[in-house]
Amino acid sequence: MARKRRGIALHGWLIIDKSVGVSSAQAVASVRRVTGAAKLGHGGTLDPLASGVLPVALGEATKTVSFVMGHAKTYRFELRWGEARDTDDAEGAVINRSDVRPSPEEVQAVLPRFTGRIWQRPPAFSALKIAGERAYDLARAGKDVTLAPREVEIKALRLLAMPDRDRAQFEAVVGKGTYIRSLARDIGETLGTVAYVTALRRLEVGRFTLAHAISLAKLAELGHSAGDSSHLLPIETALDDIPALALTEAEAHRLRCGQALALTAVPKGTRREELGPGVIVCALCGGKLVALVEVVDETIRPIRVMNL
Repeated sequence: MARKRRGIALHGWLIIDKSVGVSSAQAVASVRRVTGAAKLGHGGTLDPLASGVLPVALGEATKTVSFVMGHAKTYRFELRWGEARDTDDAEGAVINRSDVRPSPEEVQAVLPRFTGRIWQRPPAFSALKIAGERAYDLARAGKDVTLAPREVEIKALRLLAMPDRDRAQFEAVVGKGTYIRSLARDIGETLGTVAYVTALRRLEVGRFTLAHAISLAKLAELGHSAGDSSHLLPIETALDDIPALALTEAEAHRLRCGQALALTAVPKGTRREELGPGVIVCALCGGKLVALVEVVDETIRPIRVMNL
């Protein structure tokens, strides 16, 4: 029992296939309860009405969460034409209606306006803060919530199908901070109608995909053995797109002690053009992650040291 109270030292990533009706916080709490992990975090919140890939970091992997948050995310979603909801999804109250139903050709014609870097107004029911309070708390209290538009990146957007005159299905690859609910709302407005999201599923977060994912029910079946299974991915899985640097044991020891290394210590096989000022690098020793380091003034300085 004492061990359970302290928590078990597990390090790596569990990719949860979150189901509809479960919040991200509830999913993380379930992972904690099943695995007994001491420290957890997640790489990108999913609304309760959304399903799909929720990367959960365990132990020292929590130090890499910010890198996962910055990765592109792929979503498949369905919207309904003709109604607007105050939450921009099926959970909210109807606030507007329209009889206009766009054709597939009209939808295809406006999609280029929503690719690349665009300005987007976040939903009133979002976790963004206004004067220290969550926007969704203010909105639920009946207060007027006005969020300023912000620039986001939509890398790809395609129409998959229009099963009937009221529905359309899309797939989108988006950058950090993009709201699919806002995207659906804005597509509707651009087409002279209104729309809201009826279904949303996240397929990918960076390198993490549904192929890596496990349901909470399956995780519960595995119990504490989940930490020893193939479902627990190495910390480095989240860092595949970051340059790697192989160090000697002596150099690794210096990083673990918080000391900087001169760039002259970089092995000859490393491509120096990848190590410009401000670049984040994975420092490895014997194939194991020692630290995340930053290139500063011809030195490599540790910013996240792994205590493994």
